[in-house]
Amino acid sequence: MSVIDLSALKSGLKELPPLSLYIHFPWCVKKCPYCDFNSHEFKPVPGAIAIQAADNVGRSRVGDGFDEMAYVEALLRDFEYSLPAIWGRPITTIFMGGGTPSLFSPEVMDALLAGLRARARIHPDAEITMEANPGTFESERFKGYRDAGINRLSIGIQSFDPRQLKALGRIHDGDEARRAVEIALTHFDNVNLDLMYALPNQTLAEALADIDTAIGFGVTHISAYHLTIEPNTLFAVQLPANLPDDDISADMQEAIEARLEGAGYVHYETSAFGKPGRFSRHNVNYWQFGDYVGIGAGAHGKISSHEGVVREMRYKQPAAYLQAVADGKPVQTSHKVGRKALPFEFMMNTLRLTGGFETRLFSERTGLPVSCIQSQLRQAQADGLIEQDLTHLRPTLKGQRFLNDLLTLFLHDEGEN
Repeated sequence: MSVIDLSALKSGLKELPPLSLYIHFPWCVKKCPYCDFNSHEFKPVPGAIAIQAADNVGRSRVGDGFDEMAYVEALLRDFEYSLPAIWGRPITTIFMGGGTPSLFSPEVMDALLAGLRARARIHPDAEITMEANPGTFESERFKGYRDAGINRLSIGIQSFDPRQLKALGRIHDGDEARRAVEIALTHFDNVNLDLMYALPNQTLAEALADIDTAIGFGVTHISAYHLTIEPNTLFAVQLPANLPDDDISADMQEAIEARLEGAGYVHYETSAFGKPGRFSRHNVNYWQFGDYVGIGAGAHGKISSHEGVVREMRYKQPAAYLQAVADGKPVQTSHKVGRKALPFEFMMNTLRLTGGFETRLFSERTGLPVSCIQSQLRQAQADGLIEQDLTHLRPTLKGQRFLNDLLTLFLHDEGEN
């Protein structure tokens, strides 16, 4: 493979991409054995999720693990430190992830969103998503989230099968999963369900049963993920027994895709299926190499300017993060993405989209001419991994199945800028 020669090119963006906001909530009731996200268990007071203190500022302590209002106040201070880099740009989507954001009370979420609106331009039609765990659902609580301005829920169901939920270490059972979806649909008209397949001892029929249950609720979006054994997880140390082999897993993937597409869901990204007009706008911005501010413990961000693209990461440990915010330095690491790394970073996101991207987007988001990757594109097309015309470039079905092989074509040598 030829090396991308960008030494004589000067990168620079003529226009800035859309801007999103990601907010990380790092606490969970229980750490799942497959999870490699930045999440930390707290020890709740027996029989209580949140305990309200007797003061006048709406401050509450969730269990004895964290002070939710203190964390929200830190988020707002963290956001203020980011404002000079994004000043005047409207925020088009907000995503509250974790961890378990639904451990936080509706009142505190309302204070957070009000504080953000007071500090920046939030688009009037902004998509505002909150992740939720079925084990934290209660009807009035979720009505409160809707009243606070959250307009999309993403529920971590993973499976409706109690045997699989136990194997995955989830705190809810199948009945609680179904009840959570019913409550969500009472208050929200835009709901995503996260499901996993290729689970221990799972059959093809069982995997499809989960998908059919989700379809039956009529939710607007379903994410179907292959269980992946990630480093630094309990599953990596104690591998689950009887995981489906590659052939069975591939059969599950193909059957799930066919079942969802047959039910009217568009397979628009590697693991994402949405009803027309109900794709995750926040995630699409990621996949189109848009910008996002990341606040909260361990949050990542990507900010473009006319000088190039900068990536940031906040301190991961909650205590360290809170101290860093108090010291006025919440960003642990920050680096400018080098010119030779930009093609790979762009493709790593955009080639997850099954419909690919308009070719002009490469130059708009990287500041580089598409001619600098022509040899890589010719190789990918010769290998049957992409197809392109005068305006669009998209992965073939083979390219989707062998995405890592496709992305490898755009890798740059270590140490290059």
